[in-house]
Formats: sequence, structure tokens, C-alpha cells
Amino acid sequence: MKTATAMLELLADYVSATLFLSVAALVLVTGCLSQTENREEANYRVARPTPADEIVVTTSKRAGSAEEVALYAPRAQALGSRAQQADMALMDYELYAGSLRQPSEPLNRENYAHDERNPVKRVSEEPVSTFSIDVDTGAYANVRRMLNHGSLPPQDAVRVEELINYFSYNYKQPDNIDTPFSINMELAPTPWNADTHLLQIGLQGYHIEAAERPAANLVFLLDVSGSMSDPDKLPLLKRSFSLLTRQMTAADRISIVVYAGASGVVLEPTPGNKKATIHAALDRLAAGGSTNGAAGIDLAYRMAQQGFIKHGINRVVLATDGDFNVGTVSFESLIDMVEERREQGISLTTLGFGTGNYNDHLMEQLANKGNGNYAYIDNLNEARKVLVDELSSTLQTIAKDVKIQVEFNPRVVAEYRLIGYENRMLRREDFNNDRIDAGEIGAGHTVTALYEISLTGSKGQLMDPLRYTNETDKASSKHNADEVAFVRLRYKDPDADRSQLIERAVTKSDIVDLRQTSDELRFAAAVAAFGQRLRGGEYLQDFGYEDIRQLANHARGKDEHGYRGEFIGLVNLADSLSVGADNAYAAGNGRRID
Repeated sequence: MKTATAMLELLADYVSATLFLSVAALVLVTGCLSQTENREEANYRVARPTPADEIVVTTSKRAGSAEEVALYAPRAQALGSRAQQADMALMDYELYAGSLRQPSEPLNRENYAHDERNPVKRVSEEPVSTFSIDVDTGAYANVRRMLNHGSLPPQDAVRVEELINYFSYNYKQPDNIDTPFSINMELAPTPWNADTHLLQIGLQGYHIEAAERPAANLVFLLDVSGSMSDPDKLPLLKRSFSLLTRQMTAADRISIVVYAGASGVVLEPTPGNKKATIHAALDRLAAGGSTNGAAGIDLAYRMAQQGFIKHGINRVVLATDGDFNVGTVSFESLIDMVEERREQGISLTTLGFGTGNYNDHLMEQLANKGNGNYAYIDNLNEARKVLVDELSSTLQTIAKDVKIQVEFNPRVVAEYRLIGYENRMLRREDFNNDRIDAGEIGAGHTVTALYEISLTGSKGQLMDPLRYTNETDKASSKHNADEVAFVRLRYKDPDADRSQLIERAVTKSDIVDLRQTSDELRFAAAVAAFGQRLRGGEYLQDFGYEDIRQLANHARGKDEHGYRGEFIGLVNLADSLSVGADNAYAAGNGRRID
């Protein structure tokens, strides 16, 4: 009887151990699948995968690893006093855990919009090109981050105009604030195609000294959700905003709003000279929870309205990885919210942080629709550039809704192509419509746009002429046949509703040899070629990374902060990585690699 009782106790202990481990394994798998389904339903997924997220179900069975056995052995042994019971329980665990494995590499959930490249256009068919200016720089820093981490960026991550406009150019300064920016134009043969020409249009914003900057009402809207726990996210964010707060004065006001699963006010409007109070609020921030970005944006705008400074700078500064996953996650709804609030005189700057789940598309568009600018912070030096060296241009708008329209003369120009600005294109009729939103220029900002053009009769044309139309007869005789193009710009003063018009003509006499152009045109051309090469180099012919490096090196100029020198280093990196990618592709396709 005693023997039977003992056997029953052993059996009960074994069943208990088996049941516990089986249920544990089932819960682990079920939880993983549930999280995966929830992520697929959300428009913006959460964050870099947690260990539970990374467990992947496979149909093959295998024995548990030594680490897995070591992890579960103490619990199995606790269910009975005999080593044999623990061994039997572990064998049962291996049956279930054998279907679990870790992925071979981290998941990448970064989100980039796809924009088709601007095509070559025939002047006789579409003589007018219209677009909104762009002062964002986020794409450049993001591309730099990827190259420094040893990988070429996806083509959709490369917005060529943001690479070009990352750099300041030595354009002529406007005489006074009444004319908020100057217009600078150059025309020379294209470095990558001797049969075409490059037209550069450069705008230079009026520079305002820090002491002359109006008082600022800034609301820091900071993402403290669980996805922000990595060192390149919240810890870098806190150090970056500490740099910004050191530039504030007693006339400024700083508020801090945070959001995770819910949003809240961490710091009520505080004078900018109370730096210890502001820094203490930043130091207390910690990451955890889901990401209800919409609730945070709404609260931040209400805080900005509460502390509104008439004739001052009123701005929300959003810092996040853009990974909104609860609350309002619809892209269109978020954009509508930002567009509605900009009419109240409150602009939005977005600062991107982090890797793996970064939502570049959302960050760029929120700033675009919020009458602000977008930057990506990949290190503390970039934070210093955006939030210290370029503080006035980051915060203070001197002209809004800036549009450029170029009309090409079909007597002189056969084809043209705008390089970049794919998501800033406007319809021709939008140029004179003051209700159409466009880009803003900050104090001291430079904006550069490049057109590649083919003159009539040149070998650079890519399209055949029309059979039934004499294209040169279409040009009106009342205009000078020497004109290459006529450039129009519209802009509004920061508090105005009606736009002002500036017009300039570009003539054939403006064409100079490439060696006679400024460093600004040649360096901008090098950056444009680099961006196009990263996007596939469709129009670059055989102009490669070595050609780009030489062009940039000879146009480096003064380079006070070393940004142009750093660019040359990135060209070298991309060259090395592209060779490795080409070799890997060749090896994978069974081709010989010399």
C-alpha cells in the first residue's frame, strides 16, 4: 500500500512538472503570436523587438540549448526532490521549446515613403516647373547613421534635396530684414554630363543674431515610451535638449510634455534662465509603456496656446522615433491635426531619434505640414549643430509659404530635370494661390535647388523631338531669345496672409566654365551626385564615387565646422560598401569576382 502511494505521489509530481512547463511554453508561443497580430493591425508598429517579440515559431523540432536547459532546470527541480524527475521534466520541456528559435538578425521596421524620381521633361510640352522649398536635413543625418553602421541606405531614405540643404552655402546676404532672403543663380556645364548644364538657384535667409531673437515659447514634446529606452534614443534626447536649454534666456518659456500610453505635463511654463529646474525635469525622464503620440501632440499644442507669446516664437518641438502605436495612429488623422493647429500661429519642429523602428515618413511630413523643420539626431554633434549652432534658423521663421516657379525658354532649352524635391512638387496654378501651403525659411538658412538642362541642339537630349510640331516656333518673339529661363519666387512674411513676388531672368551669357564657378555650385553638385548615386544613379552615366570625391574635395572651401570634410569621408564609405554589395551580388549569382 505504501509502495503504491509513493508511486502515485511520484506520478503526481511528474504530471505537475510536465503541466507547468507545457503551459509555460504554450503561453510563451501564444503571447508571441498575439503580439505579432497586434503589430500587424497597427499603422505604426511599436519598437525594436523585445526578447519575447523575437521568438519565432518553426515547424522543426530540436533539443533545447544548454542555456534554455539551465534556465528551466531550477524550476523543474523545485517540483520534486529527485534528479530523475527533473530530467524527465526537462525532456518534456525540450519537446515544446524545441519549436522555438531566435532570429538570425534583428528585425528592421523603419518606414520610408516611396517617391518616384523627377523625370526629364520636354520644354515644348511642359515649360513650367513649380515646387515648394525645403530646409529639412533629416535624410542626410539618417543616411550618415546607416553608412557609419556599415550598410548602404535604402533608396527611399535618400531625399537628395535634404542632402544638399544639410550644408550652408556662402551666398550673398540680403541687405535687410525687409527683403528676407537673397536670390543667387549660377549656370555651368554639368559635372557628370558634358552635354548638359546645371542651373543652381540659391536662397540666403537674413541672419539674425542670437541677442536679437524674439522671445520663444517652446513646448518640448518628448516620447518616453518603451521603444525609446535604447542609448541612441531617450538618453541621447535628454543630452540634446540640455544643450538647447543652455541657449534660453529669462524672456523665454520652456514647458515639457511627455507621452507613452498616456500623456502628461512634466514641467509647466518655466523661464528659460531657470536651467537647474529644466535640467532636473529632463533628468527624471525614463522610458516605458506604449506610444500614444496623438494624445501628446494635442496636449503640447494646448500648452503652447496657454503660454502663447504675441510676436514671439511659439513652437512645439517633438522628439521621438515616430513609432506611434496606440491612440490616433492614422497617418492622415495626425497630419490633419497638425495642419489645423498651425493656423493658430504655433509651428512644429520634429527631431528624430533611433534605429530599427524609425518612422522617417511620419516625422518628415509632420514637420512639413506643421510649418516647421525636420532633423535627425544620430549623435551629440548633430544635436549641437541643430540646437546650438543653427538655433535661430531652427526656431525663427523669416519667410513662409516660399514657392519657386521656373519657366524655360523653348528657343534655348530642350529638356530639364529638377534634382530632388519629389514630395514638394506643386501644380502650376498653386504658385499664385496663397491658400496653398509651402515651405518656410529660417533666419540664416540657405536653400539650394538644382536643375539639369539640355540646350536645344545639344547631344544631351534624352527624348526625340515631336514629329508634327516646330518646337522653336512656340517661343514668343517678344521675349529675349537669349533668355534660358525666367525664375519667379513667392513668399509671405511670417504674420502675413498675402504673398509677395520676386522675378529674375537667367540668360545664356550667365553660362561659365565649370572651373570658373563658385565652390558652392561645385560642392552642391557633388552632394547631388552622391544622393543620386545612392538612389541608383539613373542619370549619372559612369560618374562614380571617386569622381564625386574629387569634385567635393576641390570645392571644400573654408569648412569651418568640418561638415564638408565629413561628407567626403561618407563618399569613401559608400564606395567601399557598394563594392562589397556588388561582390556579394555577383557571388550570389554564380559570377566570377575578379
